[in-house]
Amino acid sequence: MIYFDNAATSFPKPDIVYDSIMEAMKKYGANPGRSGHRMALEVGRRIFETREIAAELFNIEDPMNLIFTFNCTESLNMGIKGILEEGDHVITTSMEHNSVLRPIKVLEKLGIEVTIVNGDPMGRIDPAHIENSIKRNTKLIVTTHISNLTGTIIPIKSIGEIAREKGIYYLVDGAQSAGVYDIDIQNLGIDMLAFPGHKGLLGPQGTGGLYIGEDVDLKEIGQGGTGSTSHLLEQPDIRPDRYESGTLNGPGIIGLGAGIKYILKKGMDNIRKHEEELTEHFIEGLAKLDKVSLYGPLDTKYQAAVVSINVGDLDSSELSYILDQKYGIEVRPGLHCAPLAHKTIGTFERGTVRFSFGPFNTHEEVELSIVAIREISKEV
Repeated sequence: MIYFDNAATSFPKPDIVYDSIMEAMKKYGANPGRSGHRMALEVGRRIFETREIAAELFNIEDPMNLIFTFNCTESLNMGIKGILEEGDHVITTSMEHNSVLRPIKVLEKLGIEVTIVNGDPMGRIDPAHIENSIKRNTKLIVTTHISNLTGTIIPIKSIGEIAREKGIYYLVDGAQSAGVYDIDIQNLGIDMLAFPGHKGLLGPQGTGGLYIGEDVDLKEIGQGGTGSTSHLLEQPDIRPDRYESGTLNGPGIIGLGAGIKYILKKGMDNIRKHEEELTEHFIEGLAKLDKVSLYGPLDTKYQAAVVSINVGDLDSSELSYILDQKYGIEVRPGLHCAPLAHKTIGTFERGTVRFSFGPFNTHEEVELSIVAIREISKEV
């Protein structure tokens, strides 16, 4: 099997991740922050270690401003719904995942004004178009860092500078970039950063996080037990407790910490360089095939390790099925939960087949996939 679906979930994980999760389950799988016995204290310490190392990765000064969630979708919902109120205006783009677009469309029905800035056919966003969309009541700009469809890298530093100059909050969706591309929230002007644990950070599913800037008064969208100020019926307003109601996924968060440790030891630049080389190899190999359509910038200066293609008139699901059944190549077809992005690049009717590379993929695997697509293209 050749796994090229890392944009959905990275696979495999480093051994240290599996080992850390199993150790947590077997040795101290108690409830963090609820009891004073040694197992509860140990899992609590390990969770805090992950909070600290994640803060280090993103240059977050106070680890308590990093909130653990169950996925990036939950983080985005918290960031979007927790900041916007009736009468506010939000700016986003046509290259967003439904994890951004659907919460915004719900709020639009409740009196939130929405502007969606269109990308070009390569999925690129011009920061000037975002700046020109700002109104008196603009409260939030939310963009992805990297398109999950085309791999297009969005100029978040330029957008962050615009947001900071105008006094507007900026929320970044780091679903496809966290763990592979440098995200320095201080340097980039990011007020909130949503990220998953199970993709580039090499952690397990059921983990994610949201950085909330010190000056961002984000309303919590859920309340419940936190293990703190239990004598009060009101939700505590201390961080991270205000936003972490209920039992955390202790073993998963510890596994996420192990994934981040692996990245820091391996070197994020080295991981990114490897993925860029695989992407270049793949694009160069397919560019020579007449019946293959490639989407996005097709340049690793502007595109991450996500490449969408079509072959001839084949439906994307049919192409994916052939790759899986005949060649053992695992990819993702369809609309990738990003319908406006497909409309932007002109593939809404049949979708695309997405190849997404990870740190454990090889050039041999890329070459085998090029050979497979060449053979398929000769038959259509």
